Amino acid sequence: MADVTNALKAIQDTMRKDAGVDGDAQRIGQLVWMFFLKIFDDREEELALLDDEYESPMPLTLRWSAWAADPEGITGDELLTFVNNELFPGLKGINLDVAERSRAQVIYGVFQDAINYMKSGTLLRQVINKINDIDFNNLGDRHTFGDVYEQILRDLQSAGNAGEFYTPRALTQFMVEMVDPKLGDIVFDPACGTGGFLACAVDHKTDLYVTGENDYEVLQSSIRGVEKKALPHLLCTTNMMLHGIESPTNIVRGNTLSTPVKDHPLRKKVDVVLTNPPFGGIEEDGIERNVPQLYQTRETADLFLVLIIELLKDGGRAAVVLPDGTLFGEGTKTRIKEKLLTECNLHTIVRLPNGVFNPYTGIKTNLLFFEKNGPTKEVWFYEHPYPEGYKNYSKSRPIRFEEFEAEKAWWGDASRQGRKQTPLSWKVDVQEIKERNYNLDITNPFKPDGDNRSVDELIRAYDQSEREMRAANAALISALQTALGHAGQLS
Repeated sequence: MADVTNALKAIQDTMRKDAGVDGDAQRIGQLVWMFFLKIFDDREEELALLDDEYESPMPLTLRWSAWAADPEGITGDELLTFVNNELFPGLKGINLDVAERSRAQVIYGVFQDAINYMKSGTLLRQVINKINDIDFNNLGDRHTFGDVYEQILRDLQSAGNAGEFYTPRALTQFMVEMVDPKLGDIVFDPACGTGGFLACAVDHKTDLYVTGENDYEVLQSSIRGVEKKALPHLLCTTNMMLHGIESPTNIVRGNTLSTPVKDHPLRKKVDVVLTNPPFGGIEEDGIERNVPQLYQTRETADLFLVLIIELLKDGGRAAVVLPDGTLFGEGTKTRIKEKLLTECNLHTIVRLPNGVFNPYTGIKTNLLFFEKNGPTKEVWFYEHPYPEGYKNYSKSRPIRFEEFEAEKAWWGDASRQGRKQTPLSWKVDVQEIKERNYNLDITNPFKPDGDNRSVDELIRAYDQSEREMRAANAALISALQTALGHAGQLS
């Protein structure tokens, strides 16, 4: 771990010396197109060893091994001229009419908007040589770099607006585990950002359901994503390759909302949706007309919710991050929630505390879990508490996966049988929700307003209340039995 981490630190320190790299977002963009070429080339070498007839879709002179692998290779102005005048034009215009068309398409998609920000060929050579210290065919290095890559993605939180594309790993892992995508399930993220949900789904399937070589082929074709912006699309594509998706052609650059819902190629075909759609954003004019008139709005999160309902097949399931505004919003939001509860079983809402997405946004968020297997009858709520001693989350003290152990223990079996109301969980009948005009912003009935007791204190109070209630019930039953026995004697 130390060698890879030190290599990355040295790369970042070198790039900061370059006058052309301005800020974290550009530094990350520069890093990742180079990582992509190194990872791609390492995999090409592996494929050539496995298949004597394999032909790389990338021209030989543009392969990383041809111009970057030799530490004593071209440098300075010669290197800069090659990268700007030969490498980038060659990859942007790569021939797609080749045997390995899918891999050529991946290269083409990645480099359409990639930019070489560095102005010093000498510093560029130093960065390249550090990247060469990482062997992406070495399983240990690859796994280690996967952890380092996660840190790169976390760094996006401080990279201006790019921070919106990172969902804390604790959330993605919890959501994936609860939805449990099986090997053949089509998993789709319509706003995939840097690919956190998809990478977690790949790991989940690999760990639990991949047992043979043929299973890998099924896995490869089951992961789908769409991302609107260039940098996160590049990050996602590279992320998929790191997680074993050889040709991530199903990671598409575009706006999922730009296709009319009724014409979407995945309509009623998706098994699992896992996503954190952008919220607080407004779509460009005309996008709203791609959903039925009753649900038309320019608010991004609302449009995605309509889309997700339509994409799910019968029996499909979803886990979605949404802001509080969706829960209590009225007007079009009310009609969208009515659609959700009518066409899907919204079985669980996990209410998250403030600060989960700090420093990008302080908006309170929720995790909505639903299935397209009939209308909602009741909704369970779970209030996720801060850990003991926390008053907020921050970049240095983020939400941790271990915090969800309580939810996982409470969740119940696959059909969610065995759930109980606790100081942190409660259920609401759908009729009550309809009477509230589909307002889902329902506070914890076991925690009065202004109650600042800790979770442990709430649980102790709840247990005491339960004991008192059981004692009262037992006394009442005893009194009734005594009264009935007395009445029998009189008769």
